[in-house]
Amino acid sequence: MVAIRIERSELEERLTGKARTSSIKMMNMRTVRLSLAVILSIFVCAVARAELKWEQTAVELHPAATDKEAVGHFKYQNTGSKPVRFQSVHTSCGCTAAQTQKDEVPPGEKGEITATFKIGDRTGTQVKTVTVDTDDPVNATTVLTLKAVIPQELEISPTFVFWGQGEVPKPKTIVVRAGKDFSIKQLKVTSSSPDFETKVAETGKGQFKIDVQPHDTSRNMAATLTIQPEGSSKTFYAMARVTNAPAMQ
Repeated sequence: MVAIRIERSELEERLTGKARTSSIKMMNMRTVRLSLAVILSIFVCAVARAELKWEQTAVELHPAATDKEAVGHFKYQNTGSKPVRFQSVHTSCGCTAAQTQKDEVPPGEKGEITATFKIGDRTGTQVKTVTVDTDDPVNATTVLTLKAVIPQELEISPTFVFWGQGEVPKPKTIVVRAGKDFSIKQLKVTSSSPDFETKVAETGKGQFKIDVQPHDTSRNMAATLTIQPEGSSKTFYAMARVTNAPAMQ
């Protein structure tokens, strides 16, 4: 009986050992298969992927004083092996419009996005952005920057004059100077309100003064002063106001 029990015990141990060995082999095979699948996936992604390369993402323009718009060109190329699709293109303000040449860029192809900025009466440095969203897994979102340096035709100082209620309605002066490389012979100024009078006088070459005077200061009132240089398509503005502020002595 003792010998039989020993033989059974040895047999059970051998069977258990074989089962463990088989289980370990199966686990190792699964691990190898999983590793191969991961490596293959990485390889496929590395080989077949979309990638949009931009020649430049920032453009600085120097339009002439007579220009009505400034146009920036942002060139790109799909250097990947899969097509890139544009999902959305939007600008930072209503004065700028952006346009793509195509909705999808095949591998190896080039193109550009044009950004058009309407200058209007704006002067000085203007910075606008264009946000581009694509299905590019590397760079899904790209922000393009358009900087326009618009010549300053007029220098106006100050652009706001005011009187407190009850203050003596004496004239206050706004100084206007022609900007660099600009020539101004005459200046026309109009007030949006008959409660304020304006008088323009030339004080030097390309230099003027505008005297602004309210009829009275007994109540709140305001006016927009439109300043128009002769021969210019641009219009400039200043403000005049009677406020609740204490009267200035």
